[in-house]
Amino acid sequence: MLYYLADNYVDSLSALNVLRYFTVRAAGAAMTAFLVSLLIGPSLIRQLRALKIGQFIREEHVQDLHKLHKGKAGTPTMGGALILISSTIAIALWGRLENRLLLVAIAVFFSLGLLGALDDYIKLRRKQNEGLSARSKLLGQFAVGLVLGMYLYAYPITTTVTYLSHRHVNDWPAFMNALKEAEQSNEDTARGVLLDLMPDGVRATIREQELGLDVEDRVQAQVLNAFRAVIRRPDMHERFEWGSLTITDETQRLMALGRDARSEEDTLRMNRLLLEATFPDLIFQSRSNLHTSVEIPGLKFVFIPLGIAYILFVLFTILAMSNAVNLADGLDGLAIGAAIVSLLTYTGIAYIVSRVDWSQYLYLVHVPEASELTVFGATLLGAGLGFLWFNSHPAEVFMGDTGSLGLGGAIGTMAILTKQELLLVIVGGLFVIEASSVVIQVASVKLRGKRVFRMAPIHHHFELLGWSETKVTIRFWIIAIIFALMSLATLKLR
Repeated sequence: MLYYLADNYVDSLSALNVLRYFTVRAAGAAMTAFLVSLLIGPSLIRQLRALKIGQFIREEHVQDLHKLHKGKAGTPTMGGALILISSTIAIALWGRLENRLLLVAIAVFFSLGLLGALDDYIKLRRKQNEGLSARSKLLGQFAVGLVLGMYLYAYPITTTVTYLSHRHVNDWPAFMNALKEAEQSNEDTARGVLLDLMPDGVRATIREQELGLDVEDRVQAQVLNAFRAVIRRPDMHERFEWGSLTITDETQRLMALGRDARSEEDTLRMNRLLLEATFPDLIFQSRSNLHTSVEIPGLKFVFIPLGIAYILFVLFTILAMSNAVNLADGLDGLAIGAAIVSLLTYTGIAYIVSRVDWSQYLYLVHVPEASELTVFGATLLGAGLGFLWFNSHPAEVFMGDTGSLGLGGAIGTMAILTKQELLLVIVGGLFVIEASSVVIQVASVKLRGKRVFRMAPIHHHFELLGWSETKVTIRFWIIAIIFALMSLATLKLR
């Protein structure tokens, strides 16, 4: 709402222009969600208590754990509603709701949140820890993940390489040789046309370059700056009949739009593709099918193409992450604290990949639409901190499946929409450990008839070893932070 206020009335009140910046709106959304949580939290908890929406502690299976947790019986659950409500208000105020990726993230978050709310409600009606059947819950998560995967396959995320880096030149001596030959030739070629658009000083530098010798950094920078200026020109493609080269379908589509219909981003992308067609073996060939490929963390432009199987990959990511956060929600503050760390990390990544300059510097896929994911992530970050205020030990309220499924889905969705899907294994490393401990325990019991851990998920194992609940939670938070730092380090490894 505030964005549209600024957009419509900025001419009469220039101070409103600050609300157009998504960084400002992200900060505002985080603070709003946090403050709304603090304001409505006590009232919501009282209502949940009045409705007798409390946690039931099972006595069977592990008696020692029941002794540790029996004091939590009756603590209000379904507190994830606090996250949903505060997030709704903050996004409505600060979000730019025509942004497609923001709407997609909201849809997944609320769909899984409402699925969790239904599960929590059934548990409370039955006054036991059995809500929706495992099959029904899995079917709901499956449906959300499948719809998301099919949507992203049919309507791809805009992933572009519009900039030109010195590392995009595969062989600098060969590239300079090609430019020098074009400079000395009188033929009307695409390379010659591009050189004609450059300053005389750059062309003189190209003529002076000795064939086959290493190219100095100073010369590389001079040539790259000239090419960067050329590919910004809206008339570059009008200077040559590019049909004589092998150009992609994406290039033809952008050229067919016409100058008035193309955005600045479209022009940069089109000219970058024409540059690649002009130097097919010498300039890094950016791909138009990145929306169905996943990038390997720590490596520069190394992708695994999945094609239509990307739908199943998205489905698995949503299933895995929503269930992993759900499994981690067993101690006061544990799941929400780790989720906050993951959300903070992906909020930063969303900011980075939405910017051409930072994407270029870190060799990340540029996702122009991801700017509003910064607002989305910051909103959940603020809502999560507000919930942690009441969920810290001893917890006044539990998030229940309402919060854990929604937050897990939101984190998984941010990983997908920022095109940093595999990085999720590191960003959410703690959740991976929690989920893996359950898989290992079940497999060991079925195959060997023995347990690996005293109890799974693994946080209960450490409780039964004698660690206090607070110590387990804080140490697991530390692990989550370490994983987040590791994930950010992979960005620089490129």
